[in-house]
Amino acid sequence: MPVLTPAKSSWFSGETLWIVLVIVAAYGIVPLAGSDYLLDAVLTPFLALSLAAVGLNVLTGYAGQVSLGSAAFLAVGAYAAYNLHLRVPALPLLIDLVLAGGVAAAIGIVFGLPSLRLRGFYLAVSTLAAQFFVQWALTKFSWFSNDNPSGVIDAPVLSIAGSAFTSAAERYVFSLTIVVVLTLLTLRLLRSQSGRNFIAVRDHEIAAKVIGVPLLRTKLLAFAISSFLIGVAGVLWAFAYLRTVEPAGFNLDRSFQILFIIIIGGLASLRGSFIGAAFIVVFPLLLSRVGAALLGSVFDSGVLEMSQRIVIGALIIVFLIAEPRGLIALWDRAFAAVRPAKRPA
Repeated sequence: MPVLTPAKSSWFSGETLWIVLVIVAAYGIVPLAGSDYLLDAVLTPFLALSLAAVGLNVLTGYAGQVSLGSAAFLAVGAYAAYNLHLRVPALPLLIDLVLAGGVAAAIGIVFGLPSLRLRGFYLAVSTLAAQFFVQWALTKFSWFSNDNPSGVIDAPVLSIAGSAFTSAAERYVFSLTIVVVLTLLTLRLLRSQSGRNFIAVRDHEIAAKVIGVPLLRTKLLAFAISSFLIGVAGVLWAFAYLRTVEPAGFNLDRSFQILFIIIIGGLASLRGSFIGAAFIVVFPLLLSRVGAALLGSVFDSGVLEMSQRIVIGALIIVFLIAEPRGLIALWDRAFAAVRPAKRPA
């Protein structure tokens, strides 16, 4: 897996160069050339979902702990940041964001405790408790939404040091910076001993225990890191993208959406998280445009939306059967095909 142990070769150098160029373009070209629709409705949700996918990939792809409750931690992060801003207004936005991620991490550790006894399907079912419990709590106790009986919150304006991010480009750059920083920190973690412990537990839990990997600490750390990243993604989803959210927006469909991202993009690959998120965000838009142009006069919007789900579901089955490593495997093969061949010494 090149994410963890990249070889110091022309392949890695070339790909690193491409990643640097993408980041430079994302900061220098996209905010200036992109329309408000592209920045607000496509790229900002893409960044939030990418960060959530990175978090789930840490837990499922690297540590091997299956979770179906990702949307719950999105909600925890969003509502925690909202309440921190509302009830402790002196806190800067970045502190609110970090503390909201910390609250999500704490909840993640609590719901990660069953992983010490459960594995696979049984663990996945147990994580559904987080999904249903968080959604129930946010609608049952109106305190979380400032006594709004419907649970809907209006996210505050993004502001750092007195500078408000009100335009689509400013919210996009803010989200991009958070995602880039946290992704680089996650990559550093995965290259450390903790990352190697994650992989050891995923590949063979008993063997990992025999060689001295602390199972309890490793599993709970994976849940904490994953929940922290997903919680921060929830803040971006609420504050930078939707700017008004309700508990129903963090339902089981959202959890499956994040799971589909890492399946399509590629398990145990941070690059795959971004490629999968791009596919999940852009593909339905393209399918909707094409369907509306070709079949809009025959089928209504409900049929077109259901068609999107059927196509995405079929693609997931195809990837699971034909290419379990996802789109990142296709990317690697395409990149290897175009790189110049090494000359024999």
